[in-house]
Amino acid sequence: MTASDQPLSLGFSPCPNDTFIFNALVHNEIGSDCRLFGPEVLEDVETLNLWALEGKLDVSKISFHALGHVLDRYVLLSAGAALGRGCGPLLVAGEKIELSELAGKTVAVPGRYTTAALLLQMFAPQCGRVVQMRFDEIMPSLEAGEVDAGVIIHESRFTYHRHGLVLIQDLGSWWEKISGCPIPLGGIVARRSLGADMIRKIDYCIKESVRRAFAEPTRALPYIKEHARELETQVIDAHVDLYVNKYSLGLGQEGFAAVNEFLRRGRQAGALPKFSESVPFSCLEL
Repeated sequence: MTASDQPLSLGFSPCPNDTFIFNALVHNEIGSDCRLFGPEVLEDVETLNLWALEGKLDVSKISFHALGHVLDRYVLLSAGAALGRGCGPLLVAGEKIELSELAGKTVAVPGRYTTAALLLQMFAPQCGRVVQMRFDEIMPSLEAGEVDAGVIIHESRFTYHRHGLVLIQDLGSWWEKISGCPIPLGGIVARRSLGADMIRKIDYCIKESVRRAFAEPTRALPYIKEHARELETQVIDAHVDLYVNKYSLGLGQEGFAAVNEFLRRGRQAGALPKFSESVPFSCLEL
């Protein structure tokens, strides 16, 4: 518990990478020192992004795009992040579209503050007809012809071809090419007002939860399947293998540098507030 004996609020997405990471923590498998939280809240990442803008939760998963908007009240933890290579959002459509044609197309993104939305803005600033919807609504909207293209994330990366969709651009690969960095997708933030000692303790507990998940990967499967949208074990395993890696244990110098570069380019694109340039974003800087 916290010093005031009030449990902290914790939110993350129902996607397999998050439920894999947090399984040991939420089921009190780490130890009494890490029993800090009340019942977890599982929500779509854009909902969590919007809640972070309101300062609703003490500890939360958010997109790295949203991070640039909330640095006045939250700090990024080292553990629990989704960051890597070959794992970025995909721009897909029902038929092949030339990049020069995107300006006249309606493109769906999985929320205004998602990393996917900022990547699209960086990649194709000419896109003026961008619509926001839940990530799991994008492929059905494409199939129904309601939008011309869409940026897909999460499990959709592994299933879009089943829906007759074609790849227009791998935005993660594009990012890696222009920046030389792995793509920062989402991370865990903690409220700055909790103080440095508590924030470091939270970071340690999440890291221990990741360690236990790596040590016994099948232990989290019931919790993952309880919340996953795609229940095939093969899809779940591919999802976890892609999004949970060494950076989930700790961002390290390379990971934090990638986040910093993403925020810098986001400000350069006019998508992030200028104040984020002068506010330390890492828990290591507390």
